[in-house]
Amino acid sequence: MPCSLKSPDYSRQGGNTMFEKNVLGLPNRLIRILILTTVFCATPLFAAELQQAKAQGYLGETPSGYLGLVNSGAPDDVKALMAQINSKRKAHYQAIAQRNGASLQLVETQAGRKAMDMTPPGQYIQDPAGAWIKK
Repeated sequence: MPCSLKSPDYSRQGGNTMFEKNVLGLPNRLIRILILTTVFCATPLFAAELQQAKAQGYLGETPSGYLGLVNSGAPDDVKALMAQINSKRKAHYQAIAQRNGASLQLVETQAGRKAMDMTPPGQYIQDPAGAWIKK
């Protein structure tokens, strides 16, 4: 029996291939990489502290692409960490928006969606109405 291999069909509409472009006109894979570097920050120390603060239920991801305070009783160092990371995220989002001629809000929204999708079970995400939900 002859063996035939089919090449992937990258021309289909609505698919999610690594060659598909997003609303910024960049390959989805590139956008994911840019957002991942922002979400998990530049330094391992920030990433470790962030993951710990999220696991403890102090911080969560918002639809706007920034961290939010889930628990108002969070320690001051957690609040400072959130402010530092959000500042870095905003600068990164602004650079992406400027490079691609897109609005900051569009980049923030895409980043927020990806960050919330990547949030592991047991951590918090914010719904569009502003309520915190344990994923």
